[in-house]
Amino acid sequence: MTINLSVKGVPEPVADALRQRAARNHRSLQGELMAIIERAAAEPAWPAAVGSGAAFASAAAARPGVIHRGSKTIEETAAALRERFPEPITGGPLAVDIIRADRDSR
Repeated sequence: MTINLSVKGVPEPVADALRQRAARNHRSLQGELMAIIERAAAEPAWPAAVGSGAAFASAAAARPGVIHRGSKTIEETAAALRERFPEPITGGPLAVDIIRADRDSR
C-alpha cells in the first residue's frame, strides 16, 4: 500500500533549489523528493539518552561525515563559558534598555 504525502506552502527559493537538485541527479522533482524521504527514513533512530556522551558518540559513529551541532550538554557549555569568561561582564547596557530604546525609536 502506498501513501500520498503533500507539502504545502513551500517557499519558491526552496522549490527552485529542489528542482535544480533533481536536475543534477537526473530525476523528476517527485523522484528527488522520494530519494530524500527514503534516505531520511533509512537513518538510524536517535538514541533516547541524547545527553550522554557515549550515546552521542555511538550515534555520530553510525553516521560518519555528518556534522552534529549541539553536541555538548548544557552543563558542558556553561562550564566552557565560565572558563572563557570567569568574571561577569559589567559596564555594558542592559538588555531592557536596548529594547526600550529600539521601541521608543519607532
